[in-house]
Amino acid sequence: MNMKALVTGLLLLGAHTGAAALDSHASLQWSAQLGTAPAGELVPQSAALPELSALSVLVYDQATGQPLLAKNASLQTPIASITKLMTAMLVLDAGLPLDESIAITGEDRDTLKGTGSRLAIGARYTRGQLLHLALIASDNRAAHALGRSYPGGVERFVATMNRMARTLGMHDTVYVEPTGLSSGNRSTALDLARLADHAYQNYPEIRQISSSGHYTLGTQRVVVKKKRHAPRVYYRDVAFNNTNRFTRADDWNIGLSKTGFINEAGYCLVMQAQVAQRNVIIVLLDAQGKNSRAGDAARIKDWLETNGGAARHAGSYTSASRT
Repeated sequence: MNMKALVTGLLLLGAHTGAAALDSHASLQWSAQLGTAPAGELVPQSAALPELSALSVLVYDQATGQPLLAKNASLQTPIASITKLMTAMLVLDAGLPLDESIAITGEDRDTLKGTGSRLAIGARYTRGQLLHLALIASDNRAAHALGRSYPGGVERFVATMNRMARTLGMHDTVYVEPTGLSSGNRSTALDLARLADHAYQNYPEIRQISSSGHYTLGTQRVVVKKKRHAPRVYYRDVAFNNTNRFTRADDWNIGLSKTGFINEAGYCLVMQAQVAQRNVIIVLLDAQGKNSRAGDAARIKDWLETNGGAARHAGSYTSASRT
């Protein structure tokens, strides 16, 4: 039985004892280190820590289960659209047909932040298309429609999100809705590294979708009506770019990605990447600007590539320091 099937079975049984069983030895290792390592103590002088904008940071080595860099990694904070990683996992766990057509309804409108969407009310999309739009374009109507069409609706979906979090040992995580628009969705860099690692190891669909630089719905028929003119019909491509620009960059090898932003959360990023011949999970929470988030990721990449083996141990920043 693979890990994904095991977790799904535990959720269906409502088993609360699964959390301890599924907490890996690696997770315990990095939890202990993050709580005890003084600032910079384990890092050689040649591996001086990069200056980062994000309030909370974790770089996790998947092979060793060790943190390579940590900054306020246990600080709970709003996570914005990073929420959609959990949403995608539960949709796939449910085994619902990806080719099933789902209508966008008024319930899917964003009434929290008033954000827009290119998905019109009344338009229909397959569950697979909505999954792509939620992960690549971070579309909130798509994510909400996925939760709404879950057996039992949004209420049961959110309950399952929280049960899955406990099962994975994400003890400082809480979900209140499936999009990330609410600041009530909160987690830590440590918990989100667990989530991203689990998604990377067990959900090839999420890996394939979230690491894609682009996505298209094909051509769409558009009718333009103007006064005193006959209606004009034309067709246009409906294309979306990944909200993580690095998925389109030649110098990044990304295996999983999700960005997020609301005012309360700042700019967030969770991604799996291969850097300097090692597989790492990078978590950035509450960066002060989209460019700052990208700059932090670039500086982490440079730090790993420059220091190589010197970055074997955890580097810690002073608690609650932004830089």
